[in-house]
Amino acid sequence: MTKEQIISKMNKDCLVAVVRAENKEQGEKIIDAIIAGGINYIEITMTVPGAVEIIKAMVEKYKDNKEVVIGAGTVLDPETARAVILAGAAYVVAPSLNPETIKLCNRYRVPVLPGVMTPTEAVQALELGCDVIKIFPGNLVGPSAISSFRGPLPQGQFMPSGGVSIDNVGEWLKAGAFAIGTGSNLTAGAKTGDYAKITATAQEFVAAVAAARAAK
Repeated sequence: MTKEQIISKMNKDCLVAVVRAENKEQGEKIIDAIIAGGINYIEITMTVPGAVEIIKAMVEKYKDNKEVVIGAGTVLDPETARAVILAGAAYVVAPSLNPETIKLCNRYRVPVLPGVMTPTEAVQALELGCDVIKIFPGNLVGPSAISSFRGPLPQGQFMPSGGVSIDNVGEWLKAGAFAIGTGSNLTAGAKTGDYAKITATAQEFVAAVAAARAAK
């Protein structure tokens, strides 16, 4: 997919699953469970041991599934961004705004979503060519942050991540979120090895998004 197609599909699918795990095996099981539940955008964070190898393995495993889009998260620098892009990551997500990381991703036309908390950072992200901006941590500001950012920056597209749950996903969408990033609220079952719970939770998230959109 092209950069534009990846971004458009992200908006259509809406949900981005943030994957953190204790090891490669657990990470792959979590990813499989999430995809089985209907969430196709997978953000494998660099805090997972062997994250780059997991990205490469998952890209290969799901190469024939045109719905699944594998990306990388917690990318702090351009060196890591280059590594994940070479491994096949279709998009890059960061907890903060690093201009050099954004420039590298733009060089290879890979969507990059930097984390921001202030209008100054949001404007800088727009100036650097970011199509979607991550509001992080979302739990510190709440859904009203979307409308607050889009008041002076209506041209911006924002994705909250952190603290997004089935109970509040509708509030984020009503506030104008471009997409939703969710992690621990989705993958809690991994702590006890209950991957079926992850699949069920993913299905609940998909249903909650559909209901919220239908109510608009």
